[in-house]
Amino acid sequence: MEILRVFNNNLVLALDERGREVILTGRGLGFQARPGQSVDAGKVVRIFVPADGRDPDHLAELLAGIPPEHIQLVSRSIGAVGLDAVSRNPAAVIALADHVSFAIRRVSLGIDIAYPLLAEVQHLYTDEYRQAGALLREINAHSDVQLPDSEAVGLALHLVNAGFATGDLSYTYRMTGVIQQLVTVIEQAYGITLDAGSVSVGRFITHLRYLFVRIHNHKQLDAEPTSVGLAIRESFPKAAEVAVRLAGVLELRLGSALTPDEISYLALHVARVTTER
Repeated sequence: MEILRVFNNNLVLALDERGREVILTGRGLGFQARPGQSVDAGKVVRIFVPADGRDPDHLAELLAGIPPEHIQLVSRSIGAVGLDAVSRNPAAVIALADHVSFAIRRVSLGIDIAYPLLAEVQHLYTDEYRQAGALLREINAHSDVQLPDSEAVGLALHLVNAGFATGDLSYTYRMTGVIQQLVTVIEQAYGITLDAGSVSVGRFITHLRYLFVRIHNHKQLDAEPTSVGLAIRESFPKAAEVAVRLAGVLELRLGSALTPDEISYLALHVARVTTER
């Protein structure tokens, strides 16, 4: 395989023998490597083959921001609990690794975020919640930092999202226009220009795509009012204000009002995308 781009010492984008752009991870794989050189096959630990039109560069950039040990932990745990379909979905593996890595950092810093969605996830996504519980136990069995049981909710939602496919191109076009409008609202509110190719904006767009799925399926997050929503509004008042404006745009464009839970999580992502540029 030939190296196309080096992202860091442990991750490169390469061209495989079948002419596909693939993402390779492995300790020291990119150290002193240059585009055009052959890949040291002995250092390759994992190969990600982007599918469904996913941009290899964007996936690789997201993956580059995750510690290799967290990628290995999640990949190994997914295989250990028999989630073969997820294991074959690079975008799903990367999303799960990103989630787990962020959760590990939060726990290490003593930041506890309670998920107000336990009952809904258990009721709506029984199989995914069971799988998430097994995945969480496997992750904790091989990690020094122990994630709380509540993280099964977040993992379950990722598993649900991994299995979604609309197949409706017109809907995709429509959502693209809505996303651009929402990004514009954020930029105008903060007086900034967001980098559409950045990891933080990529995460925000991913959240929006999953939000559209829930709206489309009439399954918005809708728990009882909790202290989490209040804490978000108090911690990120500007983001909360902008999230309400975004909710208004979505109601106009999609004909569905957002629940308080959805607006709270939208505010979290607005705060993140405007501080992690």
